[in-house]
Amino acid sequence: MAPQTYPVFSKPLYNLKGMGVGSRVLRSRADYDAAYQPGHMWMPLLEGDHVSSDVALIDGVPQWWRHARGCASGDGTFDYWEITAEHEPAVEGWGGDWCRRHLAGYTGMVNLETIAGRIIEVHLRFADQWPDLYGGDPWVEALIRLYTEKTWRYDDHVRRRSYSVVLFLPHGRRYRHPPSDLLRDLEARADISSLQITFHENLPPDRHAMPPGGFRVAIVNCWRREAGNAVRAVLRDHFLANASA
Repeated sequence: MAPQTYPVFSKPLYNLKGMGVGSRVLRSRADYDAAYQPGHMWMPLLEGDHVSSDVALIDGVPQWWRHARGCASGDGTFDYWEITAEHEPAVEGWGGDWCRRHLAGYTGMVNLETIAGRIIEVHLRFADQWPDLYGGDPWVEALIRLYTEKTWRYDDHVRRRSYSVVLFLPHGRRYRHPPSDLLRDLEARADISSLQITFHENLPPDRHAMPPGGFRVAIVNCWRREAGNAVRAVLRDHFLANASA
């Protein structure tokens, strides 16, 4: 069934590789006809805060929530994510009811992607981009207990606002991993929690699942966004200087 009004948002029914692969805004019937393909769906184009929420569930009942707000930079890419210390009552109220209704019997993590409080995607996993910002090893140990013992025990009374700064570069080039000594030096800087290189150097670029707006090469998790931005700038210069066509 074609949309009656535009714009709408087109996306795959299943997106196992993530990263917004194949998603786009359709602004007219001509866009819809040109983009029409099996395995895709359309939905209303929502505006508002894009929040990624990780939830620990026991028999579908939320035990723990943590939220991150994305700052989009276009065509499926993000400049950074802010992992907040606060609760999100609108998401937790509506999303919690949804989990109780639809995930009864499930114990484990679930990730809810919402825009303006409305669910746009549900994943039976957590955001593996920033467990260190949730609490590192103690949080991971609580995660393991959730699956092995069906319990949730994690002291989360002290939370810190933190950031996951993302580096996207243009498509069409082959990027090389930075040397390990450079990564160690950058990770040792004040207010940096971790660095992640997010592509396989030995695979062709088109074998990676990436959004239309760019090729993600690195993530900088940090406690101050200014510190993360500075490390990202160093990495950007290195990747571009060592890229090949």
